[in-house]
Amino acid sequence: MDEELKCPVCGSLFKDPILLPCSHNVCLACARNIIVQTPEGETPPQNRASGNSDYDYLDMDKMSMYSETDSGYGSYTPCLKSPNGIRVFPPTLVHRHCSITCPLCHRSVSLDERGLRGFPRNRLLEAIVSRYQQNRSANVKCQLCDRNPVDATVMCEQCDVFYCTPCQQRCHPSRGPLAKHRLLPPTQSPAAGSQQMPAGTIRKQGTCADHEMENFSMYCVNCKTPVCMKCLEGGKHGSHDLKPLAAMWKQHKCQLSQALNGVSDKAKDAKEFLMQLKNMLQQIQENGVEFEACLVAQCDALIEALTRQKAKLLTKVTKEREYKLKVVRDQITHCTMKLRQTTGMMEYCLEVIKENDPSGFLQISDALIKRVTSSQDQWVKGALEPKVGPEFDLTLNTDPLLQTILQLDFVQSKVESATVPPAPLLQLEKCCTRNNSATLAWRVTVPPSHPIEGYILELDDGNGGQYREVYVGKETVCTVDGLHFNSSYNARVKAYNSPGVGPYSKTVVLKTSDVAWFTFDPTSAHRDIILTNENRTVSCNSYDDRVVLGTAAFSKGVHYWELRVDRYDNHPDPAFGVARINTMKDMMLGKDDKAWAMYVDNNRSWFMHNNSHTNRAEGGISKGATVGILLDLNKYTLTFFINKEQHGPVAFENLEGVFMPAVSINRNVQVTLLTGMEVPKNIKQQ
Repeated sequence: MDEELKCPVCGSLFKDPILLPCSHNVCLACARNIIVQTPEGETPPQNRASGNSDYDYLDMDKMSMYSETDSGYGSYTPCLKSPNGIRVFPPTLVHRHCSITCPLCHRSVSLDERGLRGFPRNRLLEAIVSRYQQNRSANVKCQLCDRNPVDATVMCEQCDVFYCTPCQQRCHPSRGPLAKHRLLPPTQSPAAGSQQMPAGTIRKQGTCADHEMENFSMYCVNCKTPVCMKCLEGGKHGSHDLKPLAAMWKQHKCQLSQALNGVSDKAKDAKEFLMQLKNMLQQIQENGVEFEACLVAQCDALIEALTRQKAKLLTKVTKEREYKLKVVRDQITHCTMKLRQTTGMMEYCLEVIKENDPSGFLQISDALIKRVTSSQDQWVKGALEPKVGPEFDLTLNTDPLLQTILQLDFVQSKVESATVPPAPLLQLEKCCTRNNSATLAWRVTVPPSHPIEGYILELDDGNGGQYREVYVGKETVCTVDGLHFNSSYNARVKAYNSPGVGPYSKTVVLKTSDVAWFTFDPTSAHRDIILTNENRTVSCNSYDDRVVLGTAAFSKGVHYWELRVDRYDNHPDPAFGVARINTMKDMMLGKDDKAWAMYVDNNRSWFMHNNSHTNRAEGGISKGATVGILLDLNKYTLTFFINKEQHGPVAFENLEGVFMPAVSINRNVQVTLLTGMEVPKNIKQQ
């Protein structure tokens, strides 16, 4: 309510307010400061153009020379400004023809011979301001204290703010631009004095401005103003519609109350709307943060996919380069060898030509001629041409992808929730695990309005971590390989179509096998390897060592398996251990940096990695013996056993990554793989 009780000119609470014809109010003292002189006979403008200044004022040479005490009015001079931004002009000499302009609606009205006394005083506003001052002056608190406000000691008349002493010294020092502000005790106000009335004082009834001794008794509907009996006798309101003052008072109160009820309903709606907007601010903030995170994740996924594809392309380029280098080097070697042979033959022939023995020359000349001719035939046209060119016949067209990236933008589409697919139903009777593989099956119970385009199957990391996509496609059955043994995986699936992606299904928990059951892998074995007994028994048809891998891959957990020696002839050195999938298959296991093995004969054994032999141990193998391999990826170690007893210390440490069971043998050895075995208990600590 504060703004309703402040003068638009001085910015302080109303003091002796007068009511202008436009129904706006100004202080009586402020009204004297905004009177404008108009030329004689000129009607003041009723409206101001928005581009002009707030009020018009005249040049000093057009003003008449009589004192302020003669007229009681002032005129505009552009020198001061009120706190509300309204120009305030000190009294000076004015002409007798004056007008006043409302500082709010800029409507001007001429003053008659009564001057400002012709405007009625707004006694109702005076009473409200007086009550407001009395209520505000009681226990006024400082408005700038952060916590537990204390009683105010001063109030700034211009700022209309109550300060305690510390806040006034800190926020409103009496220096600089604030030095001109007027600080008052909180019990006073800009309108203090005659404006305040003792509690319980009965205000006298309003008197007529034209007839000061007469009280208002009637209300002129045409003039919309209270009148007294003498006003009626004067004939000014003779033909006007007159009503009793009390009746019109009650009628207007009723009308105002009804209008307030409507405004109150609107104010209630506005408060609810404001609360809705404030809640929307919070929602916009939260949704904005969530959307930004989603956008960053999507862009990071694109960058990651591009990085992976970049690595694949670089691998292709590297392979092409290595191939070309190998071909050129082989051609250089071959050409160098042929050139050396040809040069030697030419030097020999020259020496033969130098000899003077005809019979000796003729003995070898036929053979030499044939050799030279044959050598000449070797240098055919194709032999002196490179087999490969220096250019790379690889073309990468990035224009479509770049264009797609440049056109990447948000798609504004509103999709009804009913059009996206419903949550699929996982068929538990068909979901199962085998070793470190999981098979899941699902179906959709209610067909959506738009056909389903595919499904997205997600699994966590087996340790309660984040989900990742493992399958995207149209099938409703999927087998996921390469999971961790002895782990529990959470799986869920959702469907998608052209309108969007549907909700997730219920989560199903799948537990992989505690121990690994696997066989030898015929797809990765060397061609000299022979697999029988459902790929559990391995032999070889070569005298050289050949490598075969298992079908299981381990990256965490503890795993143990054995190999039984079925045939052992001529004391060979079979090797047992683990390897990466890309280890060399045509040499003994452990000779490259991608395998960790123990090779053993009938008397002793060695550990080997990257062709480094360590930890020779006495004791070997024979027909019927078993070799055990313990891969502990919780401790990152590899240990070997012979006939259930640990053989040597812990062979290898700091093993990280993915490992596959591996063995290398020649034609003198045959072994059978034994899996699904418990971990030995008699393990020696290093």
